[in-house]
Amino acid sequence: MLSYARTRLLLTVPVLMGVSVLTFMILHLIPGDPAQLLLGDMGGGSASGDVSDAAYENLRRELGLNDPLPVQYANYVADAVRLDFGRSFQTNRPVSHSIREVLPYTLQLTVVGLGLAIVIGGVLGVVAALHRNSWIDNATMALSLVGLAMPSFWLGFILIQIFALRFGWLPSTGTGGFSSVVLPAATLGLVASGVIARLVRSTMLEVLRQEYVVTARAKGLRNRVVILRHALRNALIPVVTIVGLQFGALLSGAVIIETVFARRGLGRLAVEAILRRDYPMVQGTILVAAVGYVVVNLAVDLSYAWLDPRIKYG
Repeated sequence: MLSYARTRLLLTVPVLMGVSVLTFMILHLIPGDPAQLLLGDMGGGSASGDVSDAAYENLRRELGLNDPLPVQYANYVADAVRLDFGRSFQTNRPVSHSIREVLPYTLQLTVVGLGLAIVIGGVLGVVAALHRNSWIDNATMALSLVGLAMPSFWLGFILIQIFALRFGWLPSTGTGGFSSVVLPAATLGLVASGVIARLVRSTMLEVLRQEYVVTARAKGLRNRVVILRHALRNALIPVVTIVGLQFGALLSGAVIIETVFARRGLGRLAVEAILRRDYPMVQGTILVAAVGYVVVNLAVDLSYAWLDPRIKYG
């Protein structure tokens, strides 16, 4: 398993390189000049033409924007290898410091949302499989379909209206204690639970027809033991795969949810940086998100051997 893990880690290098290249290229294709935006924020547009031109050229030189694009990319990669993502164009603070400040909030939101999705989707999927073709099965699958079809921002507004504005049970915006993460995490979790519920149902139906499940029941084992120990564990492999993919979906969905609930986080930081053409901040946040996605999916792959001892890594 260790050799497999090392191989997978080596394969992440070209993946991250591809992410960095695409991010760099797309950023420089977006209309807008960071130097002009900065001068506008500082009131540079009100100065005379000569002074404004001189300030503009000096600022581009300071930001390294006058260098050829290959040189800019090479400098970015050389710094990123040392976990140095440069300084923000807007705040002049190290990008890594800004990311460290908001990353815990995004991880908290994503982990809690994913946990809710696994619990809700898993329970609904197992219940639907055990009551196949009944009204319970139809009702749970209808609920999962609603979760899949409803946009996350719309669900967030509904939850705010009910639990924050009408009943006043939970805060609607902000980043604070655990109560502030309940509504945004529930929004992410309810949307993602639809995918998990439908997959759990289909895999459970397939596993329940296997001979070893029939044999376990013929031995007189209690139904709960058969479901939890024999059927559910063997049905988890495709579910774990989709959970790893859902982690990436929740990270991207956090961009919208953090905006709706006015939370600090990696997604909101990236959106603000894109609007301001803050190249170092955008590149840093996207690369950190890509690393998190790759690490989670590596952990998912390694968990297969624990779920099914028949799986061996060469």
